Amino acid sequence: MIKEESFNKVTTGGLLVTLGIIFGDIGTSPLYVLRAIVGSSIITEELIYGGISCIFWTLTLLTTVKYVLITLRADNHGEGGIFALYALVRRRAKWLVFPAIIGGSTVLADSIITPSISVTSAVEGFASISTDIPIIPIVIVILVFLFFLQQFGTNILGKTFGPVMFVWFTMIALVGLYSITTNWEILKAINPYYAARLLYHYPGGFLLLGSVFLCTAGVEALYSDLGHCGRKNIQTAWFAVKIALLLNYFGQGAWLLNHTGETLDGRIPFFVLMPHWFLLFGVIISTFATIVASQALISGSFTLINEAIRLNLWPKVKINYPTILRGQLYVPSMNWFLLAGCIFIVLYFQHSSQMEAAYGLSIVVTMLMTSILLCYYLYIARTHKLLLLSFILVYFSLEIAFLVALSDKFFHGGWITPLIASGLIAIMWIWFSARKIRNKYVEFVKLDGYLDLLRELSHDPLVSKFSTHLVYLTTANRLNEIEAKVIYSIFQKQPKRADIYWFIHVNVEDKPYTMEYKVTELIKGVAIRIDFNLGFRIEPRINLMFRAVVEDMVANKEVDITSRYESLNRKKIIGDFKFVVIEKYLSYDHELPFYEKLVINAYLMLKDISLSEEKAFGLDLSSVLVEKVPLIIQPQSSVKLRRIKSNNGSRSRH
Repeated sequence: MIKEESFNKVTTGGLLVTLGIIFGDIGTSPLYVLRAIVGSSIITEELIYGGISCIFWTLTLLTTVKYVLITLRADNHGEGGIFALYALVRRRAKWLVFPAIIGGSTVLADSIITPSISVTSAVEGFASISTDIPIIPIVIVILVFLFFLQQFGTNILGKTFGPVMFVWFTMIALVGLYSITTNWEILKAINPYYAARLLYHYPGGFLLLGSVFLCTAGVEALYSDLGHCGRKNIQTAWFAVKIALLLNYFGQGAWLLNHTGETLDGRIPFFVLMPHWFLLFGVIISTFATIVASQALISGSFTLINEAIRLNLWPKVKINYPTILRGQLYVPSMNWFLLAGCIFIVLYFQHSSQMEAAYGLSIVVTMLMTSILLCYYLYIARTHKLLLLSFILVYFSLEIAFLVALSDKFFHGGWITPLIASGLIAIMWIWFSARKIRNKYVEFVKLDGYLDLLRELSHDPLVSKFSTHLVYLTTANRLNEIEAKVIYSIFQKQPKRADIYWFIHVNVEDKPYTMEYKVTELIKGVAIRIDFNLGFRIEPRINLMFRAVVEDMVANKEVDITSRYESLNRKKIIGDFKFVVIEKYLSYDHELPFYEKLVINAYLMLKDISLSEEKAFGLDLSSVLVEKVPLIIQPQSSVKLRRIKSNNGSRSRH
């Protein structure tokens, strides 16, 4: 991640890193876009001029104008991506959680189809050398190796990303330029007239937008990885990348114009541009480029899950930090889920040409959701109403047109990514909704009414000391409130005498990297509350953070943490710390509305397979007590029972 003060600086190193991290996905799209547009059709001038024109204007309007020039400006203290954008606007309108959940889920679904189609498209180039090469096994081996490497971090591999993509873009530009020289007429495709004629006059031309859209696949990475490279580096690098992409697309178009009246007949336009002596090197470079593209998307999915957890949109799962590099994550559950999905896609479709049907639907939905959030951001940023209206009309019309065209592929394999995304949406919605339902039923009490009792309990020698320091995590936002269950745990379940009671509250900030805390002394030397304000990209390692706060308070002589036992106190031995985690369950004594009960039951099922609270907050498990309490604290108001007499006419005795 770059420093915020250098966010708008362009550096050589920054440009190289940008090539490796940002443009892998969109940069490898020439492997399959024109093959998807032509398909099994007879090559005609109308098809080629129109297809190339559509690609040119899609890259210009969607990628360059919308994302590079407009969306990159909606940064959250240097960070981008749909959840970073949601964090910017979520407090302005509660309904914005819907586009955030849908967009985040479709990005994750895209993380399954992109490595599959990219790697398969590249490896299929070996078929141009020999038809005996086993494509599918090679693809699966590459994917397994790629996902296996994630657990060790990508520091070493990451250093090669920039140089690999520099070689890739140089190669596709030179190959494309050479092909253009064989038919300069292809440059006429810059005229938008050819795009309009293809869409309105060519048979089935409008539906070809579904294939054209593939040229902008991966554009979300421009925004999602904003914090890694910086706006200026991305904007500067993009114009060089766009030139390389257009040279290759126009080069493929020139080759196709030279073969009008024919069909592709299994040929891949990207590879036929290469001289035969260079083909093997071209395929190898393409394979490495698709590995880079896949790696960037996998890393992005890990970051997305981490943000979703912090924003309470995903179950708490194990997150590893394989290297010392800040921001580098490894999420085992998501890693193996993506690998399983990729292998399924490869085995199900067999050929990259078949995968094209499944590619695009999830991406265009992500674009639409980003547009909704972006429009709201532009609105609260006081963008001129005419400019905002123009943005809405142009981009919603354009993206809805792509969505309609891509919907035609739904029954030809396009159903897979929406199905995967639907499952992810369900998980996010259940986790988000359950939290709202739980908060509705949680009972908070005024802490002021219990402070005197807390002081008396702390000094009551008749009650066995439970711990020197007793620590509770609380969701109460107000300083003078606490959950009723915390009070029940301290005074009733088993009176817990401690010398000092600590109450910790974690507040997730809209800024990505905020790390602040505030200390409030509720009872001098007896009860202390600590409020942590953590950004949505900060891991809540409460054990370490709490220790740092306590050490700072000790250094400032604000608290004495030595043991109160006389023998230990003389030796200045630090007292023990005990964390109490309250785990909620759904009691049979409570009735909920059908929808709420359905959501809570689904939530509890997810919670059983997710990371426990104590592990999620990084607590020392040897000093944690888990107490189970009912989730809903409001019981039924009354139970109607009728007492009857015993057989001998007298009341039974107990």
